[in-house]
Amino acid sequence: MICVDDFPRHEIYWEEYGFPDGEPVVFLHGGPGGASEPEVVRFFDPHRYRIILFDQRGCGRSSPLVSQDDPRTALRNNTTSHLIRDIVNIRSALDIKGKMHLFGASWGSALAMAYAVQHSETIQTLILQGVFVDLDSSLKYIYQGNADSYEDNPHKVTAPGAYVFYPSPWRNFVEFIPPNKRHDMLKAYKEIFDMTPTNRSERDFQMEAAATWFRWGCAIGNLVSDPPPEEAMKQPALAVKAFCSAQIETHYFSNNLFMEPSYILNHVPSFSHLPIHIVHGRFDQVCPISQAQAFVNALEKAGTRPASCAITVAGHDLFERGTCLALSSVIKNLPPMNADGPCRQNRSNNHAPSETSPT
Repeated sequence: MICVDDFPRHEIYWEEYGFPDGEPVVFLHGGPGGASEPEVVRFFDPHRYRIILFDQRGCGRSSPLVSQDDPRTALRNNTTSHLIRDIVNIRSALDIKGKMHLFGASWGSALAMAYAVQHSETIQTLILQGVFVDLDSSLKYIYQGNADSYEDNPHKVTAPGAYVFYPSPWRNFVEFIPPNKRHDMLKAYKEIFDMTPTNRSERDFQMEAAATWFRWGCAIGNLVSDPPPEEAMKQPALAVKAFCSAQIETHYFSNNLFMEPSYILNHVPSFSHLPIHIVHGRFDQVCPISQAQAFVNALEKAGTRPASCAITVAGHDLFERGTCLALSSVIKNLPPMNADGPCRQNRSNNHAPSETSPT
């Protein structure tokens, strides 16, 4: 644990894998509020890389955790600026003095780019999966869809949205909210998450809302919908994860990710000189492919192009086969850092990147 704030006290949980003197790579998980997954380590050759994962404020094994007993403490001092500062503190605590590879997935890609705007001099390579640059269009696509007209004709396509591809999960998500509040689904759910339950019935209702929000996100996260079954949501650990995810996501989404509108796209020139690798699922329903295209267009406007851009036959999840293979190829073929960089390993053939791809 690394203490990154005192009022309230925030401690960040981190893990480290691979070669202690290897090229540092920091992985930024999605969400916001998703927590890190040790499986991502398998993208990296442990003989070459020093791999660092951490759980962002309020989620995973960081402390305090957003919980139903006291959600507000963990949401205080929990903004994008604080998360950027946490990355700086983690680099300092782990004695990373030179450059690092930065790998961001989904919301993590937005956080990686927001960090790059301020600290591009510390980055060797940006690896972005499920690019996320335009909050407003994404929120409408994911959470609003045809909700406003759903009561009159639930099957009519009145606006773009993930609901077109996942009608059954969408039905559960929309019908949880009364018709008179469906004109702003994010606001309606956030009102439920923000309330302080006064009895067991209200507490159960709030947890059910969080489970419904969480299951919708899981449903659209893969090319083939795979939300957790209703029975699984009753398991304490998953219920807490769902509540945490719902609270943090709506906290960030309702505040425009604590950034100015179009902040990342407007500041692309400040980090466009970096080698940037993009991997994006063509059928991504969480971060539609238009997000990746908008970012590529911004790079071109700044006079450059990504080092690579792979569009895969996949949805949003980075472990779907096409995306997994593309990321493995990108990472395996990254040029080694310069001799004066932080990697001090002996780059003989004995330390070449592994031929094994994750499965």
